[in-house]
Amino acid sequence: MKKIVILGSGESGTGAAILAKRVGYDVFVSDKSPIKQQYKDVLEQQGIAYEEGTHSMDRILEAGEVIKSPGIPEKTEVMKAIRAKGIPVIGEIEFGYRYAGDAKIIAITGSNGKTTTTTLTYHLLKTAGLNVFMGGNVGDSFAGLVLETLDQPAMEPRMYVLELSSFQLDDIDTFRPNIAMLLNITPDHLDRYEYRMENYVQSKFRIVRNQQLSDLFITNADDESIQHFMENNPGIIHPVMQQVSSDDLQNGYVMVDEYAFDLSSTRLKGPHNAFNASCAIRAALEVGVSAEDIIEGLLSFSPPPHRLEQIGQINGVNWINDSKATNVDSVFFALQAVNTPIVWIVGGTDKGNDYTPLLNLVRERVKAIVCLGVDNEKLKTVFGPFGVPMAEAKSAVEAVELANKMALSGDTVLLSPACASFDLFKNYEDRGDQFRAAVIELRQITNNE
Repeated sequence: MKKIVILGSGESGTGAAILAKRVGYDVFVSDKSPIKQQYKDVLEQQGIAYEEGTHSMDRILEAGEVIKSPGIPEKTEVMKAIRAKGIPVIGEIEFGYRYAGDAKIIAITGSNGKTTTTTLTYHLLKTAGLNVFMGGNVGDSFAGLVLETLDQPAMEPRMYVLELSSFQLDDIDTFRPNIAMLLNITPDHLDRYEYRMENYVQSKFRIVRNQQLSDLFITNADDESIQHFMENNPGIIHPVMQQVSSDDLQNGYVMVDEYAFDLSSTRLKGPHNAFNASCAIRAALEVGVSAEDIIEGLLSFSPPPHRLEQIGQINGVNWINDSKATNVDSVFFALQAVNTPIVWIVGGTDKGNDYTPLLNLVRERVKAIVCLGVDNEKLKTVFGPFGVPMAEAKSAVEAVELANKMALSGDTVLLSPACASFDLFKNYEDRGDQFRAAVIELRQITNNE
């Protein structure tokens, strides 16, 4: 029985472990950090050996193959030892692909917009009645999804819609999506790529490395990094390519082939979400979804939480939770999407942000700023000269109270932080959840007055 070691036991590692056990491997899971109880319960139920808080190198180096969590950098000692011994290393996405059979795969990557585009693509296919599953970097692991469908009778073709990070793409070998989307490339995670943008770009383009002439590649005609890479690597694109550009977005409509899709009545706000919708629509048309079914799907779609999430109105003020906007590019899209005066809640753990791209939008659209963070000096230095009211908050409740005092009917309060959340919150979800709860409490108090 072939021995396989899985490094890391989060969602992807646990999914890979139970699939490996199911198909006959001798499985051992090793995690240098504590394993969450929910995953330990699964491993124990499946009778899979594991360790936490350490890496037993003698046992790991006995493996015939290693499945590596996408969160583990190559520079760690365990990876150096595995590479030195020449043990093959793959990721969970590659492992799941081995057992996906003849399923059709739609894979989506990009620096921004991956989750919205993934969930929208899945929604359009699901509401049209297709046998589709969603996972990868959002929701369930790909390996776990493959396991669920392994014993299903082949009543109808299966489809998987997968969100993929650059880290997941780094560890593929034969993985081949029938439809690949590359939404955009902006600087991110450069510490994993020797602080070289070209390395990060190459990682993103791995999504097309195994595609064939019968496949489809959907990408961004307006993205300079994407276009520059393709111009300098003319032989890299083998599938049919469809490029989405700003020309496809006209007066609230998305133009795809001979179809015009009206987004004005949907929850997809802003030019960036129109672009995301255009990509999802193209994929849906490619797999046979009718234009009529796509329209129905667009109207019933709710974007994932913390991404321009509409919480509601209080005394004519609109409240939006965009806590997932942890970089400047995401905030640019958010400010661009709001057409009313903005009370902007911003701040957190600065990641070396250059706020220059935001200056014109802030000057044009922001009427007041609430800095939500432990250290707000950089924000005050950059945006203080604008002369708009500024305040500082150390909690979501305080930020909501301050923003409420600054906002008038017809304004929008926008939480779009541009920063990581770890100074005051567990993660961006916790920040967004606390913000939403504070707004809901404010609405209840206001309604009772």
